[in-house]
Amino acid sequence: MSRIGKMPIHLPKGVDVTISDDNVLTVKGPLGQMTQKVDPIISTRLEDGVLYFDRPSDSKEHKAMHGLYRALVANMVKGVSEGFKTVQEVIGVGYKVQANGNVMEMDLGYSHKIFFELAPEIKVETVTEKGKNPIITMTCCDKQILGQAAAKIRSLRKPEPYKGKGIRFVGEEIRKKAGKAAAK
Repeated sequence: MSRIGKMPIHLPKGVDVTISDDNVLTVKGPLGQMTQKVDPIISTRLEDGVLYFDRPSDSKEHKAMHGLYRALVANMVKGVSEGFKTVQEVIGVGYKVQANGNVMEMDLGYSHKIFFELAPEIKVETVTEKGKNPIITMTCCDKQILGQAAAKIRSLRKPEPYKGKGIRFVGEEIRKKAGKAAAK
C-alpha cells in the first residue's frame, strides 16, 4: 500500500480540491461534488495542482491508511472529472429489463417482476434490441455507490454455470460446466 500512497494526484482542469481544518477533503468538478474525511494521522497538502499524502511512520497501520486514503481521493478526482461506467448484459430467454427514471423493472424468470430503485446519483440506460441480449448501462461519479448497485443487480440472477443464463458484466468470462454425461 505504501507505493500507492506515495504517488501524487495531479488535478485535471476544472477540478478544485479544498482541505478543511478537520481534514475533510472536498472535490468539486464538472460532474459533481464529493467529500471524504481523512484520518488525522495522514496529512494532506496541495501544491500547484498536485495533491500529496504523507504518513508519520512506516508502521503497517500507517502504510495501509496511506494507500487507502490516496486511492479513495484519486477515485473522487476521476469521478468528478470523467465519471465511472458499468455495462451489464442480461442473458436468458424471456429476461427483460426496462428503466423508468431511477427505478428498474426486471423480468428475470421469477413468478413476479422485480422493481429495483437506484441511488439518485446513478444514471441508468437500458437497451433492448431484437435478437440481442438487453444491456444495462449505469454511470455515476461515485465509484463505491456504482459498484455496490451493479453488484446488487448481478446478485438478483447470478450467471449459472451450465447455460450461462443470468446477469453479468460485459466481457466477464463465465466458466461453464459440462452437463450430465449420457448413460451408457
